[in-house]
Amino acid sequence: MQSILLVEDDKHIVDNLTEYLEGEGFRVGCASGQAGALERLEQERFDLILLDISLSDGNGFAVCSAVKALYHLPVIFLTASGDEYSTVTGFEVGADDYIPKPFRPRELLMRIKNVLRRTGSGGGLVRLGRVEVDTVRGTATKDGRDLNLSALEYRLLLMFLNHPGAVLTRSQLLEGIWDIAGDFVNDNTLTVYIKRLREKIEDDPQSPTLIKTVRGLGYKAEMR
Repeated sequence: MQSILLVEDDKHIVDNLTEYLEGEGFRVGCASGQAGALERLEQERFDLILLDISLSDGNGFAVCSAVKALYHLPVIFLTASGDEYSTVTGFEVGADDYIPKPFRPRELLMRIKNVLRRTGSGGGLVRLGRVEVDTVRGTATKDGRDLNLSALEYRLLLMFLNHPGAVLTRSQLLEGIWDIAGDFVNDNTLTVYIKRLREKIEDDPQSPTLIKTVRGLGYKAEMR
């Protein structure tokens, strides 16, 4: 049975989410703050951390940094809806995914399973063709060579990896990325970033095989 450590200080969320995840076959441990989370990690084995930003003591960023440095476990942040700064900072400290509050339990379950599948046997490594992404170190390589992705390109690639085989609409992609410098990411900018990402990861960017266009719908990653 896979185990999840839920680090959250909202008792209503803790009770409901614990009941739901246990009903889906997970063992769930809970902590309301930074000290309690680190203490449980010292005493028990977990497969994934669900982590809120605001805690009863400390903060989620510090917990995530410690988890990545000491335990190399996958982390999914639970963030306030629209809180772009927290989401960007979360990825900078090593988060594997985030989901905004309020969230739908089924969507959270899908994200959990995706992250566990990606990190369960590879220690944070996931492959897309000959591209290898290390979600612990936040790096992406192709045939062993660093792809030198920008922060936004890396986030875009993670979105595809977190939804393998699923068609992502342009609206979904726009909601998931933004320019860290503060400039608005519009539809035309998204086209540019898709093009740049393909130029770095595809053998032939004009005939992409990893990130495919689904005409009239959006894009999807071919996990081969």
